[in-house]
Amino acid sequence: MLGGLAGFAAITWLVGWRQGLLWLIGLGYGVLLSAAAFGFTTGWRVWITRRDPIGLWAQFVGIAVAMLISVPLLAAQPALQGADGPLSISLLIGAFVFGAAMQIADGCGSGTLYKAGLGHPVSLAVLPAFVFGSFLGAAQLPAWLTLGALPPVNLVHRLGAAETLIVQLAALALLAALLWRFRGTQPSRWRGPAVWWAAIGLGLLAAANLVVAGQPWGIVYGLGLWGAKIVQALGFDLRHNAFWGLPAQQAQLHATVLADNTSVTDLGLLLGALIAASWRGKASPAVSLPARQWLASVVAGLLLGYSSRLAFGCNVGAYFSGIATGSLHGWVWFACAFAGSLVGVRVRHRLGMAD
Repeated sequence: MLGGLAGFAAITWLVGWRQGLLWLIGLGYGVLLSAAAFGFTTGWRVWITRRDPIGLWAQFVGIAVAMLISVPLLAAQPALQGADGPLSISLLIGAFVFGAAMQIADGCGSGTLYKAGLGHPVSLAVLPAFVFGSFLGAAQLPAWLTLGALPPVNLVHRLGAAETLIVQLAALALLAALLWRFRGTQPSRWRGPAVWWAAIGLGLLAAANLVVAGQPWGIVYGLGLWGAKIVQALGFDLRHNAFWGLPAQQAQLHATVLADNTSVTDLGLLLGALIAASWRGKASPAVSLPARQWLASVVAGLLLGYSSRLAFGCNVGAYFSGIATGSLHGWVWFACAFAGSLVGVRVRHRLGMAD
């Protein structure tokens, strides 16, 4: 906890109050994700394998909480930015690949970060691959977009705030009802109220993220920026790249990483997870895996980073924040990534990985 407060003081001193507040929000993400074992990847997998709906229900609750605050804010404050992404071929392909890869790597963007914060050996191996993949995916994104893309569609702007809330809350309720209808009989992986409190807390923090940063909660842009900074430090000139050579990206590449909103919350998330794990005495778990599972996890991490940039986000930036801020691409991402997870779970079982 002292490290978190010291980080807040240092970041506020060096960069400003906004970045300091985003650091605290990131700490909150990490604490909640770790303390409640709130997993996007696991929530999808236990539904696929055991018809346990609790993980998905909790995700819907978090999205709904964030949406109830974010949608009226976006309608009232045009300066705020939703998690809008174009409806592109790259979105369809990227989301599907991401859904499959996250099951093999046992973590999406937020899952990989918070488990790395716990000191989980697999996630510590996956994270560098994710970082490089995100850098590479962003570098090649303009070429992918030439395959075909429609402009972003934000329901808040098309329908209005009230109508967006009605339509999207009804859709979440319908999905929740379908999960109830086809639920299994085995005991749920999640016991007690912790996962529900975490869902509500994540929704509130996501809304706070929108207010403080002016943009929704995201993960993968920050990871890609770290990769770009490493590549640049190794002597590669990114000024002529179609993405990293743009003026906005060049400015971030030459600024401190703490000036980037997503990077600050990512770093806070890492430390927040460690803080929660230390309280619970569950940091640095021991893991023993055969070589092929290690290799599969690292390759999946590379695919996670690359595909998330093609799909304009991961479970957080596209699915959670996309739907919570009224972006149609969030729903498309969810459908394609879930289809990918059906494949990823089968591959995971072929590799002998545990549920």
